[in-house]
Amino acid sequence: MIDYDPTRPKWEQIAEVLRERIADGTLPPRALVSEVQMESEFGVARGTVRKVTAALREEGLIITTPGMGSFVAELPAPEA
Repeated sequence: MIDYDPTRPKWEQIAEVLRERIADGTLPPRALVSEVQMESEFGVARGTVRKVTAALREEGLIITTPGMGSFVAELPAPEA
């Protein structure tokens, strides 16, 4: 669980945590991003989790495959 800022929507705060995990490699490319696990870890409803996955999908950070789930996208290597 995280300490939520009451002035911001929970889904935005959870998306921020997941962005950081993707950026630092805690969630590597092709890792499953489980809605059930997010519900449990962050103590939120499925609707909130769906907003998180929709936002990350829109940003190109995750890819959702019907019947399989959501996975971290292969991100291009940063240019040197």
